[in-house]
Amino acid sequence: MVEVSDKTAIAMPIRNLIGVVSVVVVGVWAYFGIIERLNNIETNLKLIDSDIVKNTDFRIRWPLGELGALPDDAQQFMLIEHLSGVMEDVEEQVQTMMHNKVNIDRLQQDVDKALGDIEKLKDKIRETE
Repeated sequence: MVEVSDKTAIAMPIRNLIGVVSVVVVGVWAYFGIIERLNNIETNLKLIDSDIVKNTDFRIRWPLGELGALPDDAQQFMLIEHLSGVMEDVEEQVQTMMHNKVNIDRLQQDVDKALGDIEKLKDKIRETE
């Protein structure tokens, strides 16, 4: 049986001691490198999961108008409203022009009749002279 105490001496070549210490250092360095890499991957996974949840919420709520609208959308809506008002005015003018066509046709007939009557009067005046 071997007795081991705090005063037990071990004879080992320095080359072997440096080798053992080097292996332990490399092992500890590799262990902490793996742990760091796992922590990074886990953190990225949590961030990606959070982004996916936010994206899903955005994807559902944005079309419903619950998250507001883009400034460009607001500007387009204002332009559409303005153009709608302009179109109503144009339609109203077109409607009044249709009535004007009827009036113009009637006036043209009256002018033609008046010109015919004037020619008849001229002919009567020439006959009397």
